[in-house]
Amino acid sequence: MANASDIVARARRTGTLDGLPDGLFLDGAFRPAVSGARMESFDPGRASAFASFASGGADDVDAAVESAKKAFETVWRDTAPAGRGRILARAAQLIREQADRLAVAESLDSGKTLSEARGDVGGAARCFEYYAGACDKIEGRSLPLGADYLGYTLAEPVGVTAHIIPWNYPLSTAARGLAPALAAGCTVVAKPAETTPFTALMLAEILSQAGLPDGACNVVTGTGAQAGAPLVAHADINQVTFTGSVATGQSVMRSAADHVTRLVLELGGKSPVIVLSDCDREAALSGVMGAIFENAGQICSAGSRLVIERSIADGFVAELVARAARLTIGHGLDDPDMGAINSAGHLAKVTGFLDRARTRGAEILTGGTPTVDPETGKGWFFEPTIVGDRPADDELVQEEIFGPVLTVQIAEDADHALALANGTRYGLVAGIYTSGFGTAHRLARRLEAGQVFINEYFAGGIEAPFGGTKFSGFGREKGLEGLLGYCRTKSVAARL
Repeated sequence: MANASDIVARARRTGTLDGLPDGLFLDGAFRPAVSGARMESFDPGRASAFASFASGGADDVDAAVESAKKAFETVWRDTAPAGRGRILARAAQLIREQADRLAVAESLDSGKTLSEARGDVGGAARCFEYYAGACDKIEGRSLPLGADYLGYTLAEPVGVTAHIIPWNYPLSTAARGLAPALAAGCTVVAKPAETTPFTALMLAEILSQAGLPDGACNVVTGTGAQAGAPLVAHADINQVTFTGSVATGQSVMRSAADHVTRLVLELGGKSPVIVLSDCDREAALSGVMGAIFENAGQICSAGSRLVIERSIADGFVAELVARAARLTIGHGLDDPDMGAINSAGHLAKVTGFLDRARTRGAEILTGGTPTVDPETGKGWFFEPTIVGDRPADDELVQEEIFGPVLTVQIAEDADHALALANGTRYGLVAGIYTSGFGTAHRLARRLEAGQVFINEYFAGGIEAPFGGTKFSGFGREKGLEGLLGYCRTKSVAARL
């Protein structure tokens, strides 16, 4: 097997990765779409196609769901929990063994830097490792019905689960859904985003290599309209896990309602980072930078609003601007500070936000325009951007940009900061930087968010439940809550 530097060097030289999956993954093998249709996948760092993949449709979805249903009913739900755990543990090991290829594929497909992609691969391995250890920890309860009765509950797998995977974190989002679903005894049909199909396919093959029964994990690639919509509307899907935009999530809800299908929805955010005057300044500066510029801001939980106390705002924001201006951008395989925007369409969307902001008189402190890789003159990039204090009703405050754009909001004190932080329709995560223990935890209790980070943005890991409130969705992924989300409770009562 080639070493890491050889894999990266060859990908840089050829513009692609040898041996990428060539087909849908159904019943433990790659196969073409029924229609024979194919699509191109683009390298955002070069703005050019680097590979093609099968474009599935409703017939392929039917085959995948039928396969998953058969695997659930005949093999996987009755596999001993410890046996499921051993398979998931082997998958974690194989992910680590194939980490270099996975990271290069992720960087080429998504545009993110190689360091970020490697972090995602490590996180995916940890996810399978975590849920491997949880398989045989799913327990029911004894019910106190009195001396003449025996009562207990069972935590049963829900059945066939559909996973709609976003383009910003293709591998890690796939892992955080597939691992707990499989651990609970469910089977899976996954539909990765049409711009980032490859690592989900590679993950399915790894699971097969680890011993997962054929049909327990199927992957149908293609467009949302041709493959995603038939999947979420399928009568034999028992649960849908969706990560994406509010508008698409609402469409998924309507479709799932026809069959009263269970849902977990993660719909993005407009997350605040509260910085109070008594913070550790260096920790706060580093945290705010990472919160918005990691993965070029293309993160549902990105800290896209800086809510900062007036007494420290000028100097703090000036230092942020200086640091943002020093960030390097370039092709992901060259491992700059910040990689590309995932697609031409999304770059246009991000650009539109800043163009409209200028017409409203917004002060662009740094950045604010699309750009290219300075080495090649190619690719879809957007400058690291910071926008000065905006009113609470401004579009940059209220709407998810999903790019490297930080909007400043000035607060008079902690209570005002809380009001500003809660002042959008979203409620995914929030960050707090303060040395006041009581202040931090009082704010954490009152913030309208599914997860709160104190003095380190993106703190926690697979162990910490993740999900939103308000327009950020409902249901939880990660942690033991994420595992139990793929179970349904059955109570049993017997007279003795």
